[in-house]
Amino acid sequence: MANVMVTGARGRIGKEVVDKLIEKKHQVFAVDNQFSPRADDEYFHYTSCDMNESDTITDILEKNKIDTVVYISFTCDNDLESTVADSEIKHSKFVDKYIYAAAAKAKVKNFILTSTTQIYGIQKGRDPIRESSAEKGTTYYSDLKMYSEKMLLKAFKKADSVPVIARLAPIYTPTFEDNLKEHVFDRKTNSAYIYGEGNYYFSFCSVYNYVDFIMGIVNIPNGRYEGLYNICDKEKISAKQLLEFGAESFRIGTPEVRIPPKIVSYNKSRARNDYNYFDPEAALANWTYDTTKAQRISTFRWGLKNTMEMRDKL
Repeated sequence: MANVMVTGARGRIGKEVVDKLIEKKHQVFAVDNQFSPRADDEYFHYTSCDMNESDTITDILEKNKIDTVVYISFTCDNDLESTVADSEIKHSKFVDKYIYAAAAKAKVKNFILTSTTQIYGIQKGRDPIRESSAEKGTTYYSDLKMYSEKMLLKAFKKADSVPVIARLAPIYTPTFEDNLKEHVFDRKTNSAYIYGEGNYYFSFCSVYNYVDFIMGIVNIPNGRYEGLYNICDKEKISAKQLLEFGAESFRIGTPEVRIPPKIVSYNKSRARNDYNYFDPEAALANWTYDTTKAQRISTFRWGLKNTMEMRDKL
């Protein structure tokens, strides 16, 4: 069994990661600045602190022979507000610098950074977006994560630790549907909308697919699956499907039927600092990500239907 450190452990992603690791009887060293409702036990060891407390975080790494770090802090879908300000960017940069150095010094086997597909921005053409695609992100959040990625690769260039960067499509869980809603809801008009028959598609990521990917990395003996990975569901979701789901789940009402725009535009200024903002004019852009590389590690068996079926078990 592995010793795994999870930062952002009380966020909506972190909680699922921690639960699965404990289920598989890994030793979990969880860190967050929130109170933990779970008491420490044989498999769970919790530290409540801010990520700025470098001595505390470094101490955990040095004293517990950590095999894998799952770095979920500074993730909008986990513990940040949707509006990313300069303070979050500065905070993230400070933590990146010391935690990467501390992990390398402690000789952790794997370091998994939770990043975002926002880094790609809008791509031209209809081909799936691969890890080698151009990085065109224009948001503060994509800037924050791009810096984290670059610093991780630089810090581990000569280290034995394996850097793993997971670029997540917009996350959803059985109880968190905001990212789904944003793709068919126009904040400006405060109404649902659809272009034509709604036969255009988006890629999202069930939180359970990311958990399975992390477990794959943790369980690989002496694995060297380093580098970038796109993480999202195998099946894309059409705008029509989102509206059908949303009519019952988040009650967005009767959609406005619009004529598809001839040219894809993007309100860069409005989206710059608001992570959740999705410009309706960009709805017909390419939001398809190639997960071929990541599927060597995980099956990506989760989709909207079986993820939402988990509601009754929560």
